[in-house]
Amino acid sequence: MTNKILVTGANGQLGSDLRDLSSSYPQYEFVFTDVAELSITDRDAVYNFFREQTPAYLVNCAAYTAVDKAESERELCDQINGTAVGILASACSQYGTRFIHISTDYVFDGNASTPLKESDEVDPVNAYGASKLLGEQLAVQNDPDVIIIRTSWVYSFYGKNFVKTMMRLMSEKESIGVVNDQVGSPTYAADLAEAIMHIISSGKWVPGIYNYSNKGIISWLDFANEIKTQIKSSCTVNPLSTEQFSTPAKRPKYSALDKTKIQTTFSVGLKDWKDSLRACISKLTAQG
Repeated sequence: MTNKILVTGANGQLGSDLRDLSSSYPQYEFVFTDVAELSITDRDAVYNFFREQTPAYLVNCAAYTAVDKAESERELCDQINGTAVGILASACSQYGTRFIHISTDYVFDGNASTPLKESDEVDPVNAYGASKLLGEQLAVQNDPDVIIIRTSWVYSFYGKNFVKTMMRLMSEKESIGVVNDQVGSPTYAADLAEAIMHIISSGKWVPGIYNYSNKGIISWLDFANEIKTQIKSSCTVNPLSTEQFSTPAKRPKYSALDKTKIQTTFSVGLKDWKDSLRACISKLTAQG
Protein backbone atom coordinates (compact mmCIF):
# COMPACT_ATOMS: atom_id res chain seq x y z
CA MET A 1 0.00 0.00 0.00
CA THR A 2 1.13 3.56 -0.70
CA ASN A 3 1.49 6.27 1.93
CA LYS A 4 -0.66 8.57 -0.19
CA ILE A 5 -3.32 10.82 1.31
CA LEU A 6 -5.91 11.96 -1.22
CA VAL A 7 -7.64 15.21 -0.26
CA THR A 8 -10.77 16.09 -2.26
CA GLY A 9 -12.23 19.59 -2.15
CA ALA A 10 -8.66 20.86 -1.82
CA ASN A 11 -9.51 24.47 -2.65
CA GLY A 12 -12.04 24.87 0.16
CA GLN A 13 -11.35 26.06 3.72
CA LEU A 14 -10.39 22.70 5.23
CA GLY A 15 -8.64 21.44 2.08
CA SER A 16 -6.50 24.59 1.97
CA ASP A 17 -5.56 24.21 5.65
CA LEU A 18 -4.62 20.56 5.07
CA ARG A 19 -2.40 21.70 2.20
CA ASP A 20 -0.67 24.16 4.55
CA LEU A 21 -0.17 21.39 7.09
CA SER A 22 1.09 18.79 4.60
CA SER A 23 4.72 19.95 4.76
CA SER A 24 4.75 19.02 8.48
CA TYR A 25 4.03 15.39 7.50
CA PRO A 26 6.85 14.48 5.07
CA GLN A 27 6.21 10.76 5.70
CA TYR A 28 3.05 11.05 3.56
CA GLU A 29 2.58 11.86 -0.08
CA PHE A 30 -0.38 14.20 -0.49
CA VAL A 31 -2.56 14.35 -3.58
CA PHE A 32 -4.83 17.39 -3.62
CA THR A 33 -7.77 17.48 -6.00
CA ASP A 34 -10.69 19.78 -6.62
CA VAL A 35 -13.42 19.48 -9.21
CA ALA A 36 -11.02 20.38 -12.06
CA GLU A 37 -8.77 17.39 -11.26
CA LEU A 38 -11.43 14.92 -10.10
CA SER A 39 -15.20 15.10 -10.34
CA ILE A 40 -16.36 13.09 -7.34
CA THR A 41 -19.85 12.75 -8.85
CA ASP A 42 -18.41 10.79 -11.80
CA ARG A 43 -18.15 7.14 -10.75
CA ASP A 44 -15.85 6.11 -13.63
CA ALA A 45 -13.51 9.05 -13.01
CA VAL A 46 -13.33 8.20 -9.29
CA TYR A 47 -12.56 4.51 -9.89
CA ASN A 48 -9.94 5.33 -12.55
CA PHE A 49 -8.30 7.79 -10.19
CA PHE A 50 -8.18 5.23 -7.36
CA ARG A 51 -6.82 2.58 -9.72
CA GLU A 52 -3.96 4.88 -10.77
CA GLN A 53 -3.21 6.49 -7.40
CA THR A 54 -4.15 3.73 -4.88
CA PRO A 55 -4.34 6.18 -1.95
CA ALA A 56 -3.91 4.81 1.58
CA TYR A 57 -6.26 7.50 2.91
CA LEU A 58 -8.99 9.74 1.55
CA VAL A 59 -10.03 12.89 3.37
CA ASN A 60 -13.19 14.15 1.69
CA CYS A 61 -13.46 17.91 2.17
CA ALA A 62 -15.50 18.37 -1.00
CA ALA A 63 -19.00 19.64 -0.32
CA TYR A 64 -21.82 21.81 -1.53
CA THR A 65 -21.92 24.38 1.29
CA ALA A 66 -24.25 27.17 0.08
CA VAL A 67 -26.89 26.48 2.73
CA ASP A 68 -29.53 28.93 1.47
CA LYS A 69 -28.97 28.19 -2.22
CA ALA A 70 -29.36 24.48 -1.46
CA GLU A 71 -33.09 25.04 -0.92
CA SER A 72 -33.49 25.75 -4.65
CA GLU A 73 -30.66 23.45 -5.84
CA ARG A 74 -31.55 20.28 -3.95
CA GLU A 75 -30.63 17.92 -6.75
CA LEU A 76 -27.11 19.31 -7.18
CA CYS A 77 -26.65 19.51 -3.42
CA ASP A 78 -27.74 15.87 -2.96
CA GLN A 79 -25.46 14.80 -5.78
CA ILE A 80 -22.32 16.38 -4.26
CA ASN A 81 -23.05 15.87 -0.55
CA GLY A 82 -24.88 12.57 -0.89
CA THR A 83 -24.46 10.41 -4.01
CA ALA A 84 -20.79 11.36 -4.55
CA VAL A 85 -19.92 10.37 -0.97
CA GLY A 86 -21.41 6.94 -1.67
CA ILE A 87 -19.22 6.66 -4.78
CA LEU A 88 -16.09 7.63 -2.82
CA ALA A 89 -16.97 5.19 -0.04
CA SER A 90 -17.39 2.25 -2.41
CA ALA A 91 -14.08 3.10 -4.14
CA CYS A 92 -12.39 3.25 -0.71
CA SER A 93 -13.88 -0.11 0.22
CA GLN A 94 -12.75 -1.72 -3.03
CA TYR A 95 -9.20 -0.31 -2.93
CA GLY A 96 -8.59 -0.70 0.82
CA THR A 97 -8.38 3.08 1.30
CA ARG A 98 -9.16 4.44 4.76
CA PHE A 99 -11.88 7.04 4.44
CA ILE A 100 -12.37 10.18 6.54
CA HIS A 101 -15.51 12.09 5.58
CA ILE A 102 -16.44 15.54 6.90
CA SER A 103 -20.05 16.12 7.93
CA THR A 104 -21.95 18.78 9.85
CA ASP A 105 -23.97 19.76 12.94
CA TYR A 106 -26.80 20.52 10.49
CA VAL A 107 -27.85 16.85 10.54
CA PHE A 108 -29.59 17.71 13.86
CA ASP A 109 -32.93 19.52 14.24
CA GLY A 110 -31.60 22.14 16.67
CA ASN A 111 -34.10 21.42 19.45
CA ALA A 112 -31.56 20.11 21.96
CA SER A 113 -30.44 22.10 25.00
CA THR A 114 -27.29 20.16 25.92
CA PRO A 115 -24.30 19.27 23.70
CA LEU A 116 -25.21 16.70 21.08
CA LYS A 117 -23.66 13.25 21.13
CA GLU A 118 -22.86 11.24 18.00
CA SER A 119 -25.60 8.76 18.94
CA ASP A 120 -28.34 11.41 19.28
CA GLU A 121 -31.23 11.31 16.85
CA VAL A 122 -30.71 13.11 13.54
CA ASP A 123 -33.45 15.14 11.83
CA PRO A 124 -32.17 17.89 9.49
CA VAL A 125 -34.27 21.06 9.12
CA ASN A 126 -32.95 22.14 5.69
CA ALA A 127 -31.90 20.74 2.30
CA TYR A 128 -28.18 21.10 3.07
CA GLY A 129 -28.49 19.13 6.32
CA ALA A 130 -30.57 16.45 4.58
CA SER A 131 -27.92 16.11 1.83
CA LYS A 132 -25.12 15.76 4.40
CA LEU A 133 -27.11 13.11 6.30
CA LEU A 134 -27.59 11.22 3.03
CA GLY A 135 -23.81 11.36 2.55
CA GLU A 136 -23.23 9.92 6.03
CA GLN A 137 -25.69 7.09 5.38
CA LEU A 138 -24.19 6.18 2.00
CA ALA A 139 -20.66 6.38 3.42
CA VAL A 140 -21.44 3.86 6.19
CA GLN A 141 -23.47 1.66 3.84
CA ASN A 142 -20.69 1.44 1.21
CA ASP A 143 -17.70 1.49 3.58
CA PRO A 144 -18.43 0.39 7.18
CA ASP A 145 -14.78 1.20 8.02
CA VAL A 146 -15.34 4.96 7.47
CA ILE A 147 -14.62 7.68 10.02
CA ILE A 148 -17.14 10.53 9.82
CA ILE A 149 -16.31 13.81 11.54
CA ARG A 150 -19.21 16.16 12.22
CA THR A 151 -18.09 19.74 12.65
CA SER A 152 -19.77 23.14 13.02
CA TRP A 153 -19.46 26.83 12.16
CA VAL A 154 -16.25 26.37 10.19
CA TYR A 155 -14.09 29.41 9.43
CA SER A 156 -10.57 29.83 8.11
CA PHE A 157 -7.94 32.13 6.66
CA TYR A 158 -9.26 30.79 3.34
CA GLY A 159 -12.59 31.03 1.53
CA LYS A 160 -15.75 32.86 2.53
CA ASN A 161 -16.78 32.61 6.16
CA PHE A 162 -18.39 34.40 9.09
CA VAL A 163 -15.15 35.78 10.53
CA LYS A 164 -14.05 37.38 7.27
CA THR A 165 -17.54 38.75 6.59
CA MET A 166 -17.75 40.30 10.08
CA MET A 167 -14.28 41.86 9.76
CA ARG A 168 -15.28 43.40 6.45
CA LEU A 169 -18.68 44.67 7.63
CA MET A 170 -17.21 46.09 10.83
CA SER A 171 -14.72 48.10 8.77
CA GLU A 172 -17.44 49.38 6.42
CA LYS A 173 -20.45 50.03 8.66
CA GLU A 174 -21.23 51.87 11.89
CA SER A 175 -23.66 49.19 13.03
CA ILE A 176 -24.62 45.65 12.07
CA GLY A 177 -27.16 43.08 13.28
CA VAL A 178 -26.27 39.52 14.23
CA VAL A 179 -28.49 36.62 15.30
CA ASN A 180 -28.39 35.98 19.05
CA ASP A 181 -30.69 32.95 19.41
CA GLN A 182 -28.74 30.31 17.46
CA VAL A 183 -26.20 28.53 19.62
CA GLY A 184 -23.24 26.31 18.73
CA SER A 185 -19.45 26.12 18.61
CA PRO A 186 -17.07 27.58 16.03
CA THR A 187 -14.40 25.45 14.35
CA TYR A 188 -11.13 26.89 13.07
CA ALA A 189 -10.39 24.79 9.97
CA ALA A 190 -6.65 24.77 10.76
CA ASP A 191 -7.43 23.01 14.08
CA LEU A 192 -9.67 20.47 12.36
CA ALA A 193 -6.89 19.81 9.82
CA GLU A 194 -4.51 19.10 12.71
CA ALA A 195 -7.04 16.76 14.33
CA ILE A 196 -7.43 14.82 11.07
CA MET A 197 -3.67 14.46 10.64
CA HIS A 198 -3.38 13.44 14.30
CA ILE A 199 -5.86 10.60 13.68
CA ILE A 200 -4.13 9.45 10.47
CA SER A 201 -0.62 9.53 11.94
CA SER A 202 -1.70 7.86 15.21
CA GLY A 203 -1.88 4.51 13.41
CA LYS A 204 -5.12 3.87 15.31
CA TRP A 205 -8.28 3.40 13.27
CA VAL A 206 -11.66 3.19 15.01
CA PRO A 207 -14.53 3.55 12.52
CA GLY A 208 -17.60 5.56 13.47
CA ILE A 209 -19.01 9.06 13.79
CA TYR A 210 -17.10 11.70 15.78
CA ASN A 211 -17.89 15.30 16.72
CA TYR A 212 -15.24 18.00 16.48
CA SER A 213 -15.21 21.75 17.10
CA ASN A 214 -13.34 24.22 19.24
CA LYS A 215 -14.07 24.48 22.97
CA GLY A 216 -16.92 26.73 24.04
CA ILE A 217 -20.65 27.19 23.39
CA ILE A 218 -21.73 30.58 22.04
CA SER A 219 -24.29 32.41 19.92
CA TRP A 220 -23.47 34.07 16.59
CA LEU A 221 -23.77 37.39 18.46
CA ASP A 222 -21.11 36.27 20.98
CA PHE A 223 -18.92 35.28 18.03
CA ALA A 224 -19.36 38.68 16.38
CA ASN A 225 -18.69 40.56 19.62
CA GLU A 226 -15.44 38.65 20.18
CA ILE A 227 -14.35 39.44 16.61
CA LYS A 228 -15.17 43.10 17.31
CA THR A 229 -13.07 43.01 20.51
CA GLN A 230 -10.11 41.32 18.85
CA ILE A 231 -9.97 43.70 15.87
CA LYS A 232 -10.69 46.70 18.14
CA SER A 233 -13.65 47.83 16.04
CA SER A 234 -16.03 50.62 17.08
CA CYS A 235 -18.91 49.14 15.06
CA THR A 236 -22.13 48.63 17.06
CA VAL A 237 -23.31 45.00 17.01
CA ASN A 238 -27.07 44.71 17.54
CA PRO A 239 -28.79 41.46 18.54
CA LEU A 240 -31.35 40.05 16.11
CA SER A 241 -33.77 37.16 16.52
CA THR A 242 -33.88 34.39 13.91
CA GLU A 243 -37.32 35.75 12.91
CA GLN A 244 -35.83 39.22 12.27
CA PHE A 245 -33.03 37.76 10.14
CA SER A 246 -34.94 35.56 7.74
CA THR A 247 -33.06 33.24 5.37
CA PRO A 248 -34.32 30.80 2.70
CA ALA A 249 -32.99 27.84 4.75
CA LYS A 250 -34.03 27.22 8.33
CA ARG A 251 -31.09 26.97 10.78
CA PRO A 252 -30.86 24.70 13.84
CA LYS A 253 -31.36 26.80 17.01
CA TYR A 254 -28.94 24.72 19.08
CA SER A 255 -26.20 22.55 17.62
CA ALA A 256 -23.34 22.51 20.12
CA LEU A 257 -21.47 19.21 19.84
CA ASP A 258 -20.21 16.90 22.59
CA LYS A 259 -16.58 16.12 21.69
CA THR A 260 -15.84 13.53 24.39
CA LYS A 261 -15.66 10.60 21.95
CA ILE A 262 -12.94 12.02 19.65
CA GLN A 263 -10.94 13.12 22.70
CA THR A 264 -11.04 9.74 24.42
CA THR A 265 -10.69 7.56 21.29
CA PHE A 266 -7.86 9.41 19.55
CA SER A 267 -6.50 11.72 22.30
CA VAL A 268 -7.39 14.72 20.14
CA GLY A 269 -6.89 17.99 22.00
CA LEU A 270 -9.35 20.86 21.76
CA LYS A 271 -8.42 24.53 21.61
CA ASP A 272 -10.55 27.28 23.13
CA TRP A 273 -12.59 29.09 20.46
CA LYS A 274 -11.23 32.52 21.43
CA ASP A 275 -7.60 31.40 21.11
CA SER A 276 -8.26 29.87 17.69
CA LEU A 277 -10.11 32.98 16.56
CA ARG A 278 -7.11 35.07 17.65
CA ALA A 279 -4.78 32.85 15.58
CA CYS A 280 -6.96 33.26 12.49
CA ILE A 281 -7.41 37.01 12.89
CA SER A 282 -3.69 37.57 13.36
CA LYS A 283 -3.06 35.64 10.14
CA LEU A 284 -5.71 37.66 8.30
CA THR A 285 -4.47 41.03 9.58
CA ALA A 286 -0.83 40.12 8.80
CA GLN A 287 -1.96 39.56 5.23
CA GLY A 288 -3.36 43.12 5.22
